[in-house]
Parts: sequence; structure tokens; C-alpha cells
Amino acid sequence: MKIRLKMFLVVLPLIIVPLILAESASYFNAVNGVTRLGRQLLGFKLGELEKFANSQWQLLVENNFAGSEDMIEAAKKAVEDYGISIILTDTEIVFAVDNSGNITMSSSALDILPVETGALLRILEAENHGLQSAVMGGENRIFQSFYFTPFGWHIIISEKESTFYSDARIIARQTLITLSASLLAAILLLIIVTNHLIRPLRKMIKAMNTIIETADLSSRVEVEYRDETGILAQTFNRMTEELDRAYGQIKRYAFEAVLAGKKEERIRQIFQKYVPNDVIERFFASPEKMLVGDNRRLSILFSDIRSFTTISEGMAPDELVNSLNRYFSGQVDIIYKRNGIVDKYIGDAIMAFWGAPEKHNDDALQSVLSGLEMTDAIAYFNANQRKLGKCEFKIGIGINYGEVTVGNIGSERKMDYTVIGDAVNLASRMEGLTKTYHSEILISESLFEELRKTSPNAGLHYRLLDTVAVKGKTKGVKIFTVKKTLSAEEQKAWPVHNQGMKLYYNRSFREASEKFREVIGLLPGDFNADSLYKRCVEYASSPPPAGWDGVEVMKTK
Repeated sequence: MKIRLKMFLVVLPLIIVPLILAESASYFNAVNGVTRLGRQLLGFKLGELEKFANSQWQLLVENNFAGSEDMIEAAKKAVEDYGISIILTDTEIVFAVDNSGNITMSSSALDILPVETGALLRILEAENHGLQSAVMGGENRIFQSFYFTPFGWHIIISEKESTFYSDARIIARQTLITLSASLLAAILLLIIVTNHLIRPLRKMIKAMNTIIETADLSSRVEVEYRDETGILAQTFNRMTEELDRAYGQIKRYAFEAVLAGKKEERIRQIFQKYVPNDVIERFFASPEKMLVGDNRRLSILFSDIRSFTTISEGMAPDELVNSLNRYFSGQVDIIYKRNGIVDKYIGDAIMAFWGAPEKHNDDALQSVLSGLEMTDAIAYFNANQRKLGKCEFKIGIGINYGEVTVGNIGSERKMDYTVIGDAVNLASRMEGLTKTYHSEILISESLFEELRKTSPNAGLHYRLLDTVAVKGKTKGVKIFTVKKTLSAEEQKAWPVHNQGMKLYYNRSFREASEKFREVIGLLPGDFNADSLYKRCVEYASSPPPAGWDGVEVMKTK
């Protein structure tokens, strides 16, 4: 029998492959569909519950009952009743916990253990709005949640994991049975076919194994048949003759390849200390493209240590270098963790950017979160400085978002992967303005707008401080300070401050001054509210000229 005919028999098992693919595709589509419907239903009910809660609170606000404890309790009860009304299964629960993890409302009995409460709160505080899972009352449960600020509640809709995925598990069992039967049939058929196929090839395989074991390329396979197996034997003999001649050259090429790989690895290790790893990967992939600049919109951050000259004068050089290295290590780790690129160190300053060489949808948000974490990290750094009896560091951070030119800039002897442009200059000016406005972090208007567009639910709090025209510019730029969390006083003061800014820009200076005075009452000694209050009082008695746009021209950087 010719080997061609035998190959037809080998092809028969391949019929099983489309069956496996079809079964697998059906399974994954079914499971994804069931899971998606469950997730959408859970999300829909959560959205309806959130709308209802907001509507109840709006009724209180519109009817001036927001301060009435009785009416608030009635609203909470209405939310609880509505939550119970949308439950579809016996295992589904609608409940709420406060910021301490205490259950404040529940559609049915739910006993969450203390260890479970801590894990649940960590998930809730992360403010991920998608499908989440946690252990509640000793059971694995699937849930979605939202934070309702008026009540201080994390409102949760939860379903037992076994119930949520029950249909998917049924589909999995059915698919597994079908696939098992198909695979068993394919294996039996393969055994029958391959027994017929390999019988005339066994002597050839034995001869090939001898060549492999002895590395004797002078050995030859005996040609026994005048079919395809005989042709294969003749071809193998010719191949070994060519391999014998090429063996020496192959060894030389292999040795050279090992050397080249070690050399490339050494280059990578050296330059990773100076150039971001993403840039190195791009260079090795397309060296010619790395010389071409690219215009793109990204976030630029500048961070600077306050009064560094005075600090350096009071420390020995080795102590100063040691403190700087520890400071830079903590700050840079935060930037890299948030997908940022450290462009350079400018003395005691750090310049970083997000959005190159790889662009992400949340570059603007990551740059702001990095800035906030850098200000938090300086507190831990200073605590260690105090233990060592060293000077504490205070920093200012300015962040801007705009179009820049990014790429390798320099000469053939020395190049930097960096960004240049007006947006970079403005970011540097923003950092300088942190001293003027007594703020640890300032962001520009363009970054604020980008955050509102791409990350509206990031949980950040913004405070508009002023509109300034930095040195060398005539057009004004609104500047904001930002925080992740606010104190109780700031939660009241910041919205009032922003209301005052709207009145200020509308030339309603008397009304604006009242707002800023209210802020000062909530935040005694607040520099920005005090400055704006004085400015409004002055403008109320001596209004600015027509065409005034609220821009303050900065005389310094």
C-alpha cells in the first residue's frame, strides 16, 4: 500500500478538530453570554437603585428636609424597600455598609465576619465599579456596588457565586461530556491508523536514532521500499551529507550568536539605568525609527524640593547624597508604578511624563495619582529623616497636559529620550507656582479637562485657585489643586470656594467675598481663600476695567 493512501487514513482524525473547535466556541459563547446577562442584570438593578436613592435625596433637598433626621431615615427606609423589591432570587441580597464596615441596611440576614469586613472594605474603597467577588458570611459572593455620599453608605447588590455561575457550570459539564466522547473516538481512530502507518517506517526510525545518538553523520538509511518511504530515505541520506559539510559552519554561527546575545544583554543592562526599558525595546526593534520625533499629547510632571540650597548648605556632602538617593528612590518608584517615564533629574528636581513611548487611556489620571502619592510618600520620608536627625524635605509638584515633541534629541555622541514644547514649559511654571499659592500640587486647566473627559469617576476632588498668565505668556490658564480625600471641613469648604470662583469671574465681587469669608471660617488661615477675599473686597470698591478676564499676571516663574 502506498504511503499516500495511508495519509488519507491519517487525515480522518482531523475531522475531530473542527468538532472540538466548534464545541469550544459554543461553550465559551454560551458561558460568556450567560455571564454577561447576569452581570448586565446585576448592573441594571444597581443603576436603578442608585437612581432611586438619588431621587429620594433630591426630594429631601428640594423640600429643605436634608437636615431632618426623620426625613432622612424615611428616605433610607424607602431605599431599603426599593432594594428588596428588585430582588429576583432567594440567594440575592441588597445591603449597605458604612465607612466602618457596619451593616446599615439589608434585605435579609447577613452575618459578615470581622475578617471578611476588612477585605470587603478594601474592595469598596478601591471604587471599582465592575463585577467584584468577596467572602461574605462564609460564602463566596458576586457583587456590584456604588457609594452614596449623602448617607455615607456603600450600597451593594450581591448574589451567591454558585447561583450566579450555575448555568455556566451546567454548560461546562455538557461540553466536557461531548468533547470527551469526541476525543475518545479520535484517539481510537488514530491508534488504528498509526499502527498501519508506522509499521514500514520502524527500521528507518531505528537508523535515524542511531545517527542522533552517535552524531555520526556518515551513517546512511537503508532504502527498502520503492514508495514514499523509499523516497524519504534517499532524501534523508542526501540531507545528512549536506549537514556533515555544514556542521562546522553551524557551530561557528552558533558561537557567534551566543556572543551577540551576551553583548546585547550587557548593552540592555547598562542603558536601562539611563533610558526607559520601553525605549530600549523600541530601539532594538526599529533602530532607524528612534531618530524620528513624534508630536503627541501627554502629561508632564515637575517636582522640586523647596529651599534645597539652604538644606544642602546645612548637610555634609555624603549625607546630602544619601538623603537625595533615598528621596529619589521612593519618588521614582511611584512614577514607574504608575506607568510614567522619568525624563531627567534637574539638580534636586524630577521631570517625568506619561503617554510615551507607549500611550494609555488613563495617562492623565496616572500622572495625577503619581503626584498625590509622591506628596504622601514625602511624609514617610520625613519621618525617617527625623529619626536620623536630618533635615526634612518639602516638595512642590506641577502637572500639565498638552502637545509636545517626543523622541531622541541631541547629537550622535549624546542623545536623550525627552519631551520639549510649550506644554513642558508650562508644567515647569506650574511647579513654581506651588510656592505662590502655598499648595503641594497644582494641575493645569487642560489636564483638568482631560481628567473630566477620560476619568470622570476617579474620585478626585478639585479646587480652582486662580487664572494666571505665567512669565512669557499673555493668555491666562486656570490652575487647580487636587486631592484624593478631603477632611470634613474641606468637604464643606471646597464646594463653597468653587462657587466663590464662579461669582468672582462673573464680577459679582461682593457675593464672592462672602463665599471666601465662609471658606475662611471653615478653614482658618487658608491662604488662597484669604487672598481671594482681599482681592474681591478691593475689586468691589474699585472694579477692574471693562474686558477684565480674571487673569493674574505672574512676574516670576
